[in-house]
Amino acid sequence: MSGGEAFTFRGRAWTAGGIHDDVIVVTEDGRFADVRLASRFDDPEPNVGEGLMVPGFVDVHVHGGAGADFMDATEEAAHRVCAFHLGEGTTALAATTLSGSREAIAEALRTIAAAARRQPAHESLIAAVHLEGPYLNPEKSGAHDRASLRPADPAEVAFWLSAAPSLPWIMTVAPEIAGVLALIERYRSEICFSIGHTTADFGRAVVALEAGATHLTHLFNAMPPLLHREPGPVGAAFVNGGCTVELIADGIHLHPGILHLVSSVMPDRAALVTDAVRACGMPDGSYSLYEHQVELRDGAVRLASGALAGSVLTMRRAVQNMVELAGLPLETVLPMATEIPAQILGLESRKGRIAAGFDADLLVLSPRFEITTIVRAGERVR
Repeated sequence: MSGGEAFTFRGRAWTAGGIHDDVIVVTEDGRFADVRLASRFDDPEPNVGEGLMVPGFVDVHVHGGAGADFMDATEEAAHRVCAFHLGEGTTALAATTLSGSREAIAEALRTIAAAARRQPAHESLIAAVHLEGPYLNPEKSGAHDRASLRPADPAEVAFWLSAAPSLPWIMTVAPEIAGVLALIERYRSEICFSIGHTTADFGRAVVALEAGATHLTHLFNAMPPLLHREPGPVGAAFVNGGCTVELIADGIHLHPGILHLVSSVMPDRAALVTDAVRACGMPDGSYSLYEHQVELRDGAVRLASGALAGSVLTMRRAVQNMVELAGLPLETVLPMATEIPAQILGLESRKGRIAAGFDADLLVLSPRFEITTIVRAGERVR
């Protein structure tokens, strides 16, 4: 079925901020052409069974999956990652790099940009790039190559921007690293700067937000904890009403109580992300993560030191965990996987909602959170 063909779904749907029992959704030319509550005069009969129609998921932080990684810097790897994540309900993503040499990052960006120009319907759309590093704090390096971490270099960033000029950008930086605040001020109109892998205290985080940072990467992870006398970057995010944050809802990176807390404190500002790496979708064993070897065991990816190194989470499972582990209503969780990440990428007028004029990215979720139908840009791929 091509994007030029029209088709109709009828059944339960999350749209206009709520779950409605009988909705008709019509797509045409790759967009939603009509979304309305059904009446008894309408055809066809309901055809999604017990499923729930929801917008396609949007992931602003994904490194890899199915044995491939965007840092492999091959189009085959990029396509493989995107095909895997579409199967888990992610219809758009930010292809995420790791800290590396100037040329290694540039080559990854060039490859991501090339792959984005040649994507078939059975892949998640590469909607943005996310540079996680290399201007990070070695004390919070996590799975990043410490030898690749360095002070901020505006000329280097300009070089990278030229490698992928047509895609929106996120860049994770540590505000205490030399040159980072000036970098934020210089490029804040072109790049969504995110605070992460940092030892910054509350004051330094506030300064970075005032300089133009608007996002925090995997909140709580790879940053100081929230303390009553030193709230750190987490506290800065709580009191700053304009920034957004990422949550890795795999049940390993964050306690379910924290997931519930953050969604309550900032209900319109928290986005679910996977931080998925090459091992996502693969069996237990050893895998490469740029300059590191990591081990996947019992659902966790770790360095030899035991430190977490990304995840094997998918967006489908993240949504499920927010409901089943954190105890949140599905209506509260769905914006965190759709509308809010679309807003972070500047795609809020195209992605993240089942509404007339939006891109026809649609999933049908079963009551057990299985994905029975996938439509991407008007093409039914499952």
